[in-house]
Amino acid sequence: MSQTRILLLVTVAAIMLISSPLLQAQSPQGGLTPGLIEELRVNFENNGRNPAVYNALTANDIANLTVNRDKLIAHNAIFNKEITTGEITNQESSGRCWMFAGFNMLRPKVMDKLKLDSFKMSTNYLFFWDKLEKSNTFLESMIELAAKPLGDRDVDLLLEDPCGDGGWWSYVVDLISKYGVVPEQVMPETFATSHTGGFNGILNRKLRKDASELRDLHASGKTANELRGAKNKMLREVYSILALNFGEPPMKFTWRFESKDSTVAPPQEFTPKQFYEEMIGVKLEDQIVIFDHPGVEYFKYFEMSWSGNLADRNNLRFINLPIDSLKRYALETVLANNPLYFACDIGKDNYGAKGVLQKGIYDYSSVYGFDVSLTKRERIIYRDSSPNHAMVLTGVDTLNGQAVKWKVENSWGDKGGDKGYWTMYDDWFDEYVYCVIIDKKLLPKEVSAILATEPSRLPAWDPMWSVMRSLK
Repeated sequence: MSQTRILLLVTVAAIMLISSPLLQAQSPQGGLTPGLIEELRVNFENNGRNPAVYNALTANDIANLTVNRDKLIAHNAIFNKEITTGEITNQESSGRCWMFAGFNMLRPKVMDKLKLDSFKMSTNYLFFWDKLEKSNTFLESMIELAAKPLGDRDVDLLLEDPCGDGGWWSYVVDLISKYGVVPEQVMPETFATSHTGGFNGILNRKLRKDASELRDLHASGKTANELRGAKNKMLREVYSILALNFGEPPMKFTWRFESKDSTVAPPQEFTPKQFYEEMIGVKLEDQIVIFDHPGVEYFKYFEMSWSGNLADRNNLRFINLPIDSLKRYALETVLANNPLYFACDIGKDNYGAKGVLQKGIYDYSSVYGFDVSLTKRERIIYRDSSPNHAMVLTGVDTLNGQAVKWKVENSWGDKGGDKGYWTMYDDWFDEYVYCVIIDKKLLPKEVSAILATEPSRLPAWDPMWSVMRSLK
């Protein structure tokens, strides 16, 4: 290697080091001095309770040490309003909670209409189209951002996960509106759809390669139309990857069913869109996204940048309202016998062994001797929390007209929780639920009017933007 080359590499490394956020945060006055370290050591060793806590923590899971036994003893899974649902679903090792929750919200309509004990829609079918649409949207974004340098905030965020599993309610709406649905037996799961880690690695690598080629074409002076011509060739390969791992989605299919009273329906041919319209028929466009995002202004309409999975549809849009409004609409929905799709931070205060979601179910402060709690707003803006899982409310237990706890249908199979269900206490709803999907007819006029306003655009680095990537 030449001396000039070595000098260039050293210079680049020095620039990178100087620009490092860690280095920029350093200060001669802010270092850990021997005196400060001694002070920390003495403070720890003078705390008489620490030896016992040390012995306990080093030999046990902290969850077992901190779980609040009084809350577990007081817990019960009794609800005075429950909605009939089918068998518990299982998303396996994939990030498709948003799709399973969407289907779990819709399938009671089919079961009731056709008098079925249970019914499942094909998640593989919709997943195929989701992956193809996401791939196209990613490549379109690379064309749009081709003039931006690597290191641009938007470019970097999109390159982190070109085509992940995560999604949102609006994805369900847009995909079903465009492609319809099919029963599970028409296009069943494959290994790749149920175990997406390895598959996603290959697909994302291919899309990053395509992004590099598109940027090179732009740099060489090619027009946007020429880049889209190249993109279409890239999508042929994406389609092949999907078809080889998932199978090809049917354009038409024949289906029959047996009802609970043993009545067998004659075989009938459907297109996927026809099946949705005739067998389900819920007007998805009437379902409105309501957020509790305490980091931005309430009673406003927002749009998330780069949050759509279809290039020719809108980004995620939502009305931002206080949590009490979300709870009121949720209660009205469930009491009207309608399952409700919601998004939450499933990683907080979750006692999975019994399926209990309750504020303070783990008491970390009593173990460590100091407060580690944050407000809901602090958890969002300091990135301690985000809506990372979607589920469905299928029941509620009320007292004097107020919700005490909620029945939650999950999509993690029947081995976890209470045979696949969780009990969400109302104080947990306050703290960790961030979004509900409701029928727009529930909105008062002054709130409904917000939908007619121009949405304020939130950047891709807003804390809530993680909904697109982390709902898994």
